[in-house]
Amino acid sequence: MSAAATAGPDPAPPPRGPRRLLDWRVRFAALGLVWGFSFLFMKVGNEAFAPLQVTLGRMVFGTAVLAAAVAVKRERLPRGRRTWMHLFVAAVLLNSLPFTLFATAEQSIPSMLAGICNAATPLFSMLVSLVALSEDRPSRERFAGVGLGFAGVLTVLGAWQGFSGQDPKGTLMALAAALSYAVGWAYVRRTLSGTGASHLAMSASQLAVGTLQLLVVTPLFTSMPSSFPARPVLSVLALGALGTGAAFLVQYGLVAEKGPTIGSMVTYLIPIVATAAGVLLLGESLSWNEPVGAAVILVGAALTQRRPKGTRA
Repeated sequence: MSAAATAGPDPAPPPRGPRRLLDWRVRFAALGLVWGFSFLFMKVGNEAFAPLQVTLGRMVFGTAVLAAAVAVKRERLPRGRRTWMHLFVAAVLLNSLPFTLFATAEQSIPSMLAGICNAATPLFSMLVSLVALSEDRPSRERFAGVGLGFAGVLTVLGAWQGFSGQDPKGTLMALAAALSYAVGWAYVRRTLSGTGASHLAMSASQLAVGTLQLLVVTPLFTSMPSSFPARPVLSVLALGALGTGAAFLVQYGLVAEKGPTIGSMVTYLIPIVATAAGVLLLGESLSWNEPVGAAVILVGAALTQRRPKGTRA
């Protein structure tokens, strides 16, 4: 999914240890592949389950993977009522809400379009940081990136011809999910950056809180599925265990080894993989404006991430 799927303080570089079995480039590509396929998994999960149920299954399996990692590493969970209150809000903004919005959006729009909308997250992040994080002072180049990125969004949507046949409501939901990620990251930066707990422990706790939220909400708005077909069940399992749990562990290792810049660059692979998966495996139709607009969004997003020389990323 997005790099904003889980949250916590940036991890400090670990001490040098044994050489990793897989080169970081292989893990980087695997992460982009898994997160790109997450949109296909949601689409297939929707075939048998309501969007809230898809999200709940995703959270349960993702939490299980991270909880196992916390247990193996014997990480300490965060303490303090205030920290857990902030984790509750972070779980809404970074997990429960955007995951549900994307799954709901894919009831009426192609999975590849949802993946492309996800690429707008860096654009929203810069705008949110301008408002919420006073230390951020965007350059003209970064402002230009936002303008270019949103021109790309309009190109993807085929705004000049009435959304190019796509459902406006579903598309807006997918963009709202990307905005939720951006708001969530700004919130985490302001409230959870000095807890003393590890990034892994914070993220596992956040996912656990989000799972509890969905366990309360889902039965109120959905009924028990009438059947559990293998394909949707396996898709939800993959979405949670791989796209949420294992993917985070891979990203955590990448950030610790190569730094946050490399870790965030995977965002640019996601729409490419999501589009290829949607077209080749789900038979979704592709118009010229979608790949062109996606390319424009990615260029704009890249510009928003550039900082003047001498500033800290």
